Amino acid sequence: MQDHLKIALIQTDLVWENQKKNRKHLKEKIESLSQEIDIIILPEMFSTGFTMNANDVAESMEGKTVEWMKKRAFNANAAIVGSLVISENDRFFNRLLFVEPSGEIKYYDKRHTFTLAGEDKVYTAGSNKLIIDYKGWKICPQICYDLRFPVWARNTENYDVLVYVANWPKPRILAWDTLLKARAIENMCYCIGVNRIGIDEIQNEFSGNSAAYDVLGNAISNIKPNKEQIEVVTLERNHINFYRNKLKFLEDKDAFNLL
Repeated sequence: MQDHLKIALIQTDLVWENQKKNRKHLKEKIESLSQEIDIIILPEMFSTGFTMNANDVAESMEGKTVEWMKKRAFNANAAIVGSLVISENDRFFNRLLFVEPSGEIKYYDKRHTFTLAGEDKVYTAGSNKLIIDYKGWKICPQICYDLRFPVWARNTENYDVLVYVANWPKPRILAWDTLLKARAIENMCYCIGVNRIGIDEIQNEFSGNSAAYDVLGNAISNIKPNKEQIEVVTLERNHINFYRNKLKFLEDKDAFNLL
């Protein structure tokens, strides 16, 4: 078990539906890291942008982007996290992959597909919450619209870190800022959100506002909006233990079952 976890948040623009260019650009970003990192987090659909044209861009779990993630994780000696469009059993998924340096992959399919954009008509929603044990830290990864659903994120597993990858548009960025902080506070965990910047092919504008919060909702990052930036944050085990032992709010949580 590590006392500290170093996480790199990569806030970047994305090239619409161009896996090759996005992989090249993100490779350069990852290789620019000058310190040892435990986990590198990329935005939602980092290889294509948030597209509903799944037929045109979907890859398999043996495809080029998954192999790219495995290679980048091995070379950086860090886990790589991000979502992409996956085709499996004649269905499409907005799938988050957590790729370890060893090549081991854990994945999470987006539970709450974004109905406003018709994501529910293209992509199959996931049904399983994922808790990853990595270097002694319990990590719960989710995707974009999931952020609006606190019951799905409720910390019944005693996880340490909640991670959101996103293509969250600028007009509703106040909700992103507010809910990331709220998820940290209510779950007494670190909460990290990595969002893209730029304007996509269908004129959605993204300002980024990627951020990391501690268990009290204090910002521990300083990422500027509308700017390509890499921020490295250090998570501390003692911070979680101190406040959970002192405040014990999680012990008073309501019991519930998700159908």
